[in-house]
Amino acid sequence: MKIKAVCFGEVLWDVFPDNARIGGAPLNVASRLSATGIQTELISKVGSDQKGKEILDYLKSNNVGTENIGTDSIYPTGMVNVSLNASGAATYEIAYPAAWDKIVVSKYSLDAVKKADVFIFGSLVCRDEAGQKALFELLPEAKYRIFDINLRPPFYEKEVLVKLMDQADFIKFNDEELFEISAMMGSPYNSLEQNILFISEQTNTQSICVTKGRHGAVLLKEGNLFYNSGYQIRVKDTVGAGDSFLASLVAKLLTKEKPQAALDYACAVGAMVAGSEGANPKLETEKIKKFMFPLKF
Repeated sequence: MKIKAVCFGEVLWDVFPDNARIGGAPLNVASRLSATGIQTELISKVGSDQKGKEILDYLKSNNVGTENIGTDSIYPTGMVNVSLNASGAATYEIAYPAAWDKIVVSKYSLDAVKKADVFIFGSLVCRDEAGQKALFELLPEAKYRIFDINLRPPFYEKEVLVKLMDQADFIKFNDEELFEISAMMGSPYNSLEQNILFISEQTNTQSICVTKGRHGAVLLKEGNLFYNSGYQIRVKDTVGAGDSFLASLVAKLLTKEKPQAALDYACAVGAMVAGSEGANPKLETEKIKKFMFPLKF
């Protein structure tokens, strides 16, 4: 039986100095999940404008279900101004309010979440009362909840983050987010591993992954810590790299890949996205394998 995933949250346009590209963490995750063969759909909202239509067309062309993406006649499709520094790292100026801030739960979106094997959500959608309300309505219906922490100042609060972590079965951080949230929660620890275990104990979450940029990632799974030290790549921009990492990791774990192999594959995909322009470059399986094991090809 085909694995089903539902992603929830922002869909938008990333506006760079020279062009604009379709993005948003849930959209990026959904696009990459679909590319791995997982049946994927999005719950979100776009404006009744040309930019919204282009997002819907893009998702349909990438086999991502759009039945639960509403159209808002008041608020526009989301826009984010993206700035890249010399190393390709991104900072974001996120327009507010946008259509995706106003997601409303329907019986159809509830049904989609109930039927899905995995429900993936982030923290940014909670910046608006409507989006937060919709997320907390859907969470109890999910079989397996993956929380992709995506801190974008000033759009987060400790109380909401802790509440979301408490309801998650799997949490994904980057290293800066892990240390910031651990400190918020009163962690006395200074090491990455100690803080992973601290969050696991505090939130009763058995699966946690922390990305470390070009230095790879750490995965807590089945009581064990798994490591990947990263892949060398010339970075073009980091936008969407973490999203593709998460989607690839989830896809491999859902198909019963061993944790170490799943982590290695996800790190390779994340690196290859960072070495490409845009959040959703096409990556063929053979190209990924050749990147991971160049001497075998």
